[in-house]
Amino acid sequence: MKSEDLVAMYTKMLTIRRFEERAIVEFGKGAIPGIIHSYIGQEGVAVGVCAHLRLDDRIVSNHRGHGHCIAKGANLRRMMAEIFGKKTGYCHGKGGSMHIADFSIGMLGANGIVCAGLPIAVGAALAAQLEGGDRVAVVFFGDGATNEGEFHESLNLASIWRLPIIFVCENNQYGANTPSSEVIRVPTIAERACAYGIPGKVIDGNDVMEVYEATRDAVAAARSKAGPSLLEFRTYRWRHHFEGGYFPDLRPTDEIETWKGRCPIEKFKQRLVSEGVLDPEAQEAINLKVLSQIEDAVKYAVESPFPDPEDALKGVYSE
Repeated sequence: MKSEDLVAMYTKMLTIRRFEERAIVEFGKGAIPGIIHSYIGQEGVAVGVCAHLRLDDRIVSNHRGHGHCIAKGANLRRMMAEIFGKKTGYCHGKGGSMHIADFSIGMLGANGIVCAGLPIAVGAALAAQLEGGDRVAVVFFGDGATNEGEFHESLNLASIWRLPIIFVCENNQYGANTPSSEVIRVPTIAERACAYGIPGKVIDGNDVMEVYEATRDAVAAARSKAGPSLLEFRTYRWRHHFEGGYFPDLRPTDEIETWKGRCPIEKFKQRLVSEGVLDPEAQEAINLKVLSQIEDAVKYAVESPFPDPEDALKGVYSE
């Protein structure tokens, strides 16, 4: 991979981190209505996966979707405006954090319902198959979604129709506060792929290059009409299930700190430094540029108007 591509991946990961950090700050000020689910700690998955996708490939996200949006190329201003509930946001301020969508970049939307994105992505994959060409669909979901009926139905349908779809499970070890080990009997989620006759693989989700390499093979298979794949990326969220003081975090403190020590951004940065791709001066320049972009997005959101009352029914009915 070219040095500039590696730096671009690092920059994208850092952008996700800084976006989420600022969103948490603004939420704490009361500037962001509703709730937000932070993607901090999982940046390597979104960036490593989306690095293989073209603009016309389609993705479907979940409740923890800011990272997927940014990795696919979403506009930071419109994202920030949306979570601020402003008229200039992607959904005109009426969707919020869990419903950002941009069809022009193949982002079909996030979804607040656990596992609800999988059938949508299967539909997108079927559409790609019927359209011809080699477009693919990708759906991001957590470990908790794999116990839902839609998970099994989606894998089964994708398998029998050999659809061009990659099922991306971000196994961050917990469904809210419930350890995945208490609700999933098999050692890995990837093992469930064999029931549907498709490849399943477990990958270190905190190593963006491992994510990149595993996704390359799955995307290549989908583009060549070889059918779907299930990729299980082992990772960990640093924050609570969602921001807000009324939902306690019951995970062990030492476990959280251990996973913070496996930070995907720091790990990738060290690799780039050791390979001579990134020096301290470049690191600082990238960080300052990203922070400037985030500041600009917040300013845009703050200065944007709220939706007008008459906007309530806009976008609800077709023309």
